[in-house]
Amino acid sequence: MKKVYPVVLLFFAAIGSAYALVSGETVDNVGGFWSWFEGMNALTLVFASLGIFAIFYRLYGVFIANKVLRLDETRITPAVKYADGHDYVETNKYVLFGHHFAAIAAAGPLVGPVLAAQFGFMPSALWIIFGTVLAGAVHDMVVLFASMRHKAQSLATIAHKEIGPVTGNVAGFAVLFILILTLAGLSLACVGAMHNAPWSLFIVFITMPIAIIMGLIMRYRKNSVLFASLLGLVLLVIGILAGHSLTKPDNLGWMFDWDRDTVAIAIAVYGFFASVLPVWFLLVPRDYLSTYLKIGTILLLALGIFFVRPDMMMHSITPFIHGGGPVINGPVTPFLFITIACGAISGFHAIIGTGTTPKMIGNEKEVLFVGYGAMITEGFVSIMALIAACTMMPGDYFAINSSIETYKDLILHYPEFAVTDLPFYEEHIGLNLHGRTGGAVSLAVGMAHIFKNLPYMENLVAYWYNFAVMFEAVFILTAIDAGTRVGRFFLQEMLGKAVPKFNDKNWMPGVVITSFIFTFCWGYLVYTGNIGSIWPLFGMSNQLLAACALIVCTTMLIRMNRGKYALCAAIPGLFLGCVTFWAGYLQITEIYIPKEQYLLTGMAILVMILMIFVLSSAFMKWASLMKIKTNVKDAYGEEVKMIVVE
Repeated sequence: MKKVYPVVLLFFAAIGSAYALVSGETVDNVGGFWSWFEGMNALTLVFASLGIFAIFYRLYGVFIANKVLRLDETRITPAVKYADGHDYVETNKYVLFGHHFAAIAAAGPLVGPVLAAQFGFMPSALWIIFGTVLAGAVHDMVVLFASMRHKAQSLATIAHKEIGPVTGNVAGFAVLFILILTLAGLSLACVGAMHNAPWSLFIVFITMPIAIIMGLIMRYRKNSVLFASLLGLVLLVIGILAGHSLTKPDNLGWMFDWDRDTVAIAIAVYGFFASVLPVWFLLVPRDYLSTYLKIGTILLLALGIFFVRPDMMMHSITPFIHGGGPVINGPVTPFLFITIACGAISGFHAIIGTGTTPKMIGNEKEVLFVGYGAMITEGFVSIMALIAACTMMPGDYFAINSSIETYKDLILHYPEFAVTDLPFYEEHIGLNLHGRTGGAVSLAVGMAHIFKNLPYMENLVAYWYNFAVMFEAVFILTAIDAGTRVGRFFLQEMLGKAVPKFNDKNWMPGVVITSFIFTFCWGYLVYTGNIGSIWPLFGMSNQLLAACALIVCTTMLIRMNRGKYALCAAIPGLFLGCVTFWAGYLQITEIYIPKEQYLLTGMAILVMILMIFVLSSAFMKWASLMKIKTNVKDAYGEEVKMIVVE
């Protein structure tokens, strides 16, 4: 009975969530059934999520691998077939898992769930858990598979070959546009976390030489993954422990006390070199190393929850599920889905899944472990971030995540959301925490709140807070380096249509030119700081890209004669497309236009038009493929509706 309790709990929670959202009742009137979840222990949610993730990986993930994709371990992968020692490099699956997880897990699974906590912890938890296993992990697998069957090339190339050249060109432009917005938004979050924070910056900085040492060892010494991993882990731990004292003002603090502009330039320079240098030299080992810190911190947080067993202080649902909230100005449906974003499903993953990762998989069967496995790991990260935010007192949460003026207005209408413990944290951390919107600060305070309740930890609140800020910065930076490299791939493919020489990935002038152009585009936006308000636009465009990737890959599955199994990708793609277009419409009509934010309005409309074109073209291709009744055999002897050149 104890084993099935978490699953039963989430099942009834799903029913209650549906009732609450459909009935239109507020939290004050739902009562009864819904009140069962008030004061839920965070440990219950941890075990429930872990259990569901494990069950779906073993059952649904294997089903997708064997029945939907029909992964073939005897098929030569692009990493082997096109090995060049630079981009196409067969990589140990555990190292590749680390790289892939580090690349896809950016600010989204940390910030998104924290912001969505405004609606209450249960709607967010339900979407994170079931969105991850039914949509996000499926998305990552099918995209990775599709890219590997097309020489590990981009989503635009897949759309070009599976749907048509015009659609491919439009998709390429849309992806490039969205990627620039994504990297700029992530970089701004990273700048905000690391500027004038010497200890955090020091830790991030030392991961680079450590990664280079690991890369050289794994490259030139056979069977050295374990040795390199242990060495990197030891050096990282030493750096973390030593950094706290080394970066004090009376020591080396002045060397790492960089202002905002310096950090912005440094991030762009790092992105450029991560894009140009061989993938094994810096990017993969650094992401692999960062994974230790990421997963280690999340496991440490889970361990803290196990011992502290904090209650969920945030309501299961709040009065803001119908809109008018101080953090997100919109109703739970559809804004929940674009706010949590990467925490459940993300179009950015399609960029990574058609960029660096498919060029390094040596066995097609590893798509399950790398694709589905990394996504459910990210889903667990999202649950941990949600718990960290929701174990804070609600008043403290809203005081941090809403502007000072908005919060003053909030407590006039909801006096129960007055500040409780925030003065304690401000005193011990030495910062004014009111009005530090964006989710990152409240996540750091939430983590510090859990850790301080462990024995002998109450006096280390400032330490845990700064450690959490550094942890968030590492999360973000590992997506920036992989995203920049993928952006270079995209730009090379697009320029290669006019200048064929750019298609040669080993032509260094082309590599350097495209890396510089792409890095400059997002780096300039970061340096000028003119896109600080694009996070809602990023959320919308990111989810539209995920829907687009699922629909494009569904086209490929239909062509490959997968029949009804193609619905596994089509259904989440159609659902996500509908709710995201709905959210985009509400953003434009109720937020951007009333506030006279016409630039954001134009950018949102452009993204939606581009995606409508791609999706409508895919639907027409579906119709034409379904009319084909006679199958043909491809070069591998598999029956398909039509043959497409890889």
